[in-house]
Amino acid sequence: MLEEIKFKYKITKVYINKGEQFSEKFRAISPFSKIPVIIDHDNKVSLFESGAILIYLGEISGKFYFQKDRHLINQWLMGQMAYVGPMLGQHHQFHHYNPGKSNWGEDRYFKIAKTIYKDLDERLEKSKFLAGDYSIADIATFPWIARHEWHDIGLKKFKHLSRWYKEISEREAVIKGFDLLKRDEKIPEI
Repeated sequence: MLEEIKFKYKITKVYINKGEQFSEKFRAISPFSKIPVIIDHDNKVSLFESGAILIYLGEISGKFYFQKDRHLINQWLMGQMAYVGPMLGQHHQFHHYNPGKSNWGEDRYFKIAKTIYKDLDERLEKSKFLAGDYSIADIATFPWIARHEWHDIGLKKFKHLSRWYKEISEREAVIKGFDLLKRDEKIPEI
């Protein structure tokens, strides 16, 4: 989002493998000890949670959070936050990071992941982007689908979701944001 709206920013790394997210200083701006967090020094505001950050940036920039479509954007953004992200995150835990530890978990979240792909595909058959125009709902959802290789569902099987993914993956800001840490990371192809 920061690349899309062309705001200047500085990255401060938080080494979660070292437990830095549990420090008193970090918990003062992120009570759940989670990333991402932003601090807007000009407006003296700090925010945690991706959805809140995207809404804030959309409001102050006037971009990708359009008043006329705000109800649709909010629905699809909340859908990502409450369903797409958490369920695909669980799928990652059982299927990608810890395969073989729980057949029940692997089966359950694989089925849910397939349903998410189907539901997104059906929405994108009717709409170019999740909420009409490209918005913070797409910005929030794209990174989860960008892990499609981990999901083993076959993004190619979903025509409209694939079209949406390809179009977003070609955006200059998305390409730059994907390799934010300058590790030569490329967006996975379909």
